[in-house]
Amino acid sequence: MSKLLFLEDAYQKEAVGVVIGHTPEGGILLDAPLFYATSGGQPGDSGVLKWDGHSTEIATTVKTLDGAIALVPSAPEELPPIGTDVKQVLDWGRRHRHMRVHTALHLLSVVIPLPVTGGSIGAEKGRLDFDMPEAPEDKQALSDALNALIDRDLAVTEDWITDAELEANPGLVKTMSVAPPKGAGKIRLVRIGTEDEQVDLQPCGGTHVASTGEIGRVRIGKIEKKGKQNRRVYLHLDA
Repeated sequence: MSKLLFLEDAYQKEAVGVVIGHTPEGGILLDAPLFYATSGGQPGDSGVLKWDGHSTEIATTVKTLDGAIALVPSAPEELPPIGTDVKQVLDWGRRHRHMRVHTALHLLSVVIPLPVTGGSIGAEKGRLDFDMPEAPEDKQALSDALNALIDRDLAVTEDWITDAELEANPGLVKTMSVAPPKGAGKIRLVRIGTEDEQVDLQPCGGTHVASTGEIGRVRIGKIEKKGKQNRRVYLHLDA
């Protein structure tokens, strides 16, 4: 089982690792991946891998069928052999924008307290799909409510519970389309605010900023109808 550095410290920009395998498609497996793998609507990280005078651009990062994390080179080329020490250099600007958007989407699920049926995260914008028969009448009011939460500079922290504790508290799961990962014995919760003054708490394996003030200004964009009961709400970073 690899050590997941992106979960230990979402702000770590560089790290060393050891190549422990390759995938049939040319992906690189490391003992301690710094790069986040595509999941939960968040794209896989990109960056550079360096070793012994060589370097390769990493286009994205994905999970294999057995749950390992594979760094995918941008073009077919020589891979570092198994056992090689490598330096991982994250495309930090892109990752940080994903962190800002992802945390903002958690807040969007607070200002629109309806079941979430899907979502997607990008470097400039993100979106959530809601079980929402009618579209909100006032997008500006939603933007104002989001920015008010951001301006409170609320702490974003994590906690861990067991599978059994999650089953006993099904209300923690907001997303109807993606079940939180179970079977590992523990599940990560992301909290916005303190335990005493909690704004949001939900299972999530993604990367987030340390406080809401780091998100910056956001605005609500298009709201699209996606079926009889669903509305897709876009959120944009303003800078």
